[in-house]
Amino acid sequence: MKIFLPVDGSPAALAAVQHALRLVQEGLRADFVLANVQEPASLYEMVVAHDPDVIEQVRSDAGADLLASAEALLEGAGLSYESEVAGGQPAAVLVELLENYGCDAVVMGAVGTGSGAGSVALALVQHSPVPVTLVRPPAADEAPPEDTGAPA
Repeated sequence: MKIFLPVDGSPAALAAVQHALRLVQEGLRADFVLANVQEPASLYEMVVAHDPDVIEQVRSDAGADLLASAEALLEGAGLSYESEVAGGQPAAVLVELLENYGCDAVVMGAVGTGSGAGSVALALVQHSPVPVTLVRPPAADEAPPEDTGAPA
């Protein structure tokens, strides 16, 4: 099974990765695809940067940085994965990526870092050709699970 894990740097996104790791610990055989989608550059960014290559490099570096924690969790568990940083409208690009990678399921945070709380998750639930599991972040008074990522 190939599981698609959209990662935006939010606590819910990392909780989703940890949820996927728990599924593996419970016996699920899976490979993973991590993805981060950087929204298109704003007019202000285009005017200030002047160089589209600079904007692309900054976005690529930002996406790679946001994926690093999720990659570390999967590496720590000894699991195989692929990563991609893409640009565009997040919901549409995520559906395209999961189809391109031939994913069988999506596990993602219910609420991300975007301005429309949960709007990307809702759009993915509505448009994904595969099942989507939404994972809520730990409550503020609740400690995050102490998941090392290592299989049991």
